[in-house]
Amino acid sequence: MRRLVELLVPARLGTGFRWLLASSWSSNLGDGIALAAGPLLVASTTDDAFLVALAATVQWLPPLLFGLYAGVLSDRLDRRLLVVAVDAVRAGVLVLLALAVLTGSAPIAVVLVALFLVATAEVFADNTTSTLLPVLVARDDLAAANVRLQTGFVTVNQLAGPPLGAVLFTAGTFLPFATQAALVGLGAVLVSRLRLGARARVRERTPVRHDIAEGLRWTVRHAAVRTLVLTIFVFNTTFGAAWSVLVLYATERLGLGEVGYGLVTTVGAVGGLLGTLAYGAITRRVSLGNLMRIGLAVETLTHAALAATTSPWVALPVFFVFGAHAFIWGTTSITVRQRAVPAGLQGRVGAVNAVGTFGGLVVGSGVGGVLARHLGVTAPFWFAFAGSAVFLVLVWGQLRHVAHADEATGEATSRLPA
Repeated sequence: MRRLVELLVPARLGTGFRWLLASSWSSNLGDGIALAAGPLLVASTTDDAFLVALAATVQWLPPLLFGLYAGVLSDRLDRRLLVVAVDAVRAGVLVLLALAVLTGSAPIAVVLVALFLVATAEVFADNTTSTLLPVLVARDDLAAANVRLQTGFVTVNQLAGPPLGAVLFTAGTFLPFATQAALVGLGAVLVSRLRLGARARVRERTPVRHDIAEGLRWTVRHAAVRTLVLTIFVFNTTFGAAWSVLVLYATERLGLGEVGYGLVTTVGAVGGLLGTLAYGAITRRVSLGNLMRIGLAVETLTHAALAATTSPWVALPVFFVFGAHAFIWGTTSITVRQRAVPAGLQGRVGAVNAVGTFGGLVVGSGVGGVLARHLGVTAPFWFAFAGSAVFLVLVWGQLRHVAHADEATGEATSRLPA
């Protein structure tokens, strides 16, 4: 057992990283349950394609509204306590949602408000959590630590969570949300065990607008991070258009039921798990720039393939390949950013990245809802294919900057005692 623990979580990564990983696994299992249960709850409340897409929008909107402020707080306050506080709030909202569903007092408006509040709390929790790793782990170990976090994320959030959420939903519509509340609460307890030291927070107080502007300026001036944010924004616009109606695509066009919808996410997670496990071998053979080029080409072709098929036997392998791409891309982009960004700017630059990420999802989900309502459920996928293809041609040459991102950093992060 000790050898297995050492293999999964090497001692060199520190005790603090083990607490962080355990917290991540707990919270991500809860969030994975909600990946299936949330859309299923919405779809059971309304069959309006626009309202289904709107449910995705209200979960993607908070990072756009509050992401930059979350970044400022992450760089100013005690990061550990901030994560604990917002996770406690998130758990409380989930308990109230579960009670509303149990008592039959959860119309679509209540569900949308609850999803918005949970997503708002996640903005502050996720942004702050992303700043903890560079404090806990040495710079040269960031890639190894991120792979382990991503592997856990894929395993519990994408692989185990959605089918469990679908099963719990069929057993009792309130059960997934009560379970998620318990798991998020456990995650808060685990992260409270961290000991970060003085460098985990920035005490200096300057106007919030100044702090936000500093993060924006740094991002714009750093070629690799700027390219990442722009690419993520555009590709999440196209992705958001298609995935905002994924529950309708899976249940109606592919003919899969509620549990089958959970299977779609599970198949993608299996691909993601394969991608994260093979990440080290891949990056030894393929440059980061070329890796991102290949990944974006895969994503572009994914949309076209899904738009063209009505067969689950064709679509499920496509979701598998897309899952591998998504988590290889995610591991690469977060490692590039963490290596490049100075410790005192981690929260704000991460927030700029989150605004790009969710800004694209918000715009895309709005476009997807309108297209699906007027032109059918495949229209968002055709839009995603066309938009991705055009941008990929435009950004192809710029992706070479990504490979040299960490050469521009002005401040290395070093590990602190756990």
